[in-house]
Amino acid sequence: MVPLSFVEISERVKKLDLPPFDLVIGIGSGGIVPASLLAFHLKAELQVLVLNYRDENNQPRFDEPVVLQKPPMNLEGKRILLVDDVSVSGKTMNTALKQLVGYNVKTLAMKGKADFVVFPEIKDCVKWPWKVI
Repeated sequence: MVPLSFVEISERVKKLDLPPFDLVIGIGSGGIVPASLLAFHLKAELQVLVLNYRDENNQPRFDEPVVLQKPPMNLEGKRILLVDDVSVSGKTMNTALKQLVGYNVKTLAMKGKADFVVFPEIKDCVKWPWKVI
């Protein structure tokens, strides 16, 4: 397991060459802290789209991710960055993207597959500083 600190993550985020975004949407629950960091860095608004797919032991709870709560904000005309901690299979990210069809959305993952990936070189599991387990 690869341990990462907030300092390491923050330094890497600062080095990203990201276009401007008006709104950052974090996929809850794993993407809430990374989205908060990105929203602060980008000086953008923050919303949360709550999905559930895996349990605390990273085992699937459902056949597909389930939308539990959508962001309440009007998204028309916004440049949106959709953020999650990990996107390996893409199931959660794709479920979130289906909620945002028709909007100007780019994706970002701390590791895995997305339009922007903060740690593309990490293939192993990560010990995120915001996870207590």
